[in-house]
Amino acid sequence: MTTTDYALYIAGLPRVLAAAAALFRDAEGRVLVVEPNYREGWALPGGTVESDTGETPRQAARRETAEEVGLDVELGALLAVDWSHGPARPPIVAYVYDGGVLPDEEFAAIRLQEEELLSWKLIDPAEVTAHLLGSLGLRVVAALDALVRGAGPVELENGRPVR
Repeated sequence: MTTTDYALYIAGLPRVLAAAAALFRDAEGRVLVVEPNYREGWALPGGTVESDTGETPRQAARRETAEEVGLDVELGALLAVDWSHGPARPPIVAYVYDGGVLPDEEFAAIRLQEEELLSWKLIDPAEVTAHLLGSLGLRVVAALDALVRGAGPVELENGRPVR
């Protein structure tokens, strides 16, 4: 196979998007969520992995968190990996990392990226699926469960654990 043939082969492969987010909590166990201005519902701080630059999911979660809310925090363990697909977009592999429990001063210092976000708040874990729609809410519930159980990362498909 020539270099040109290989390039054509690679170009013809299916595309999968990658996204990464950080799960931050306060001392009461509430979860930090952000309100995007470009879609309905809430989200975790995070975003798309810039694979063309060689960025890893962990690096993307940290970069996006710093850009979106001004928190530049060393992320902890990988909590969940979710294969999410739908009819209107390519599949997405979504990674959720432990952002840890932050002190109140860190939350008070949040500065929103106004080009993308309207607001932020801390929500009780019981409210996660009411604020984070679809597989995202299920993904965060699974990540919180992995934290409580002290388990390794959970593998998900559309937010549901793979067994």
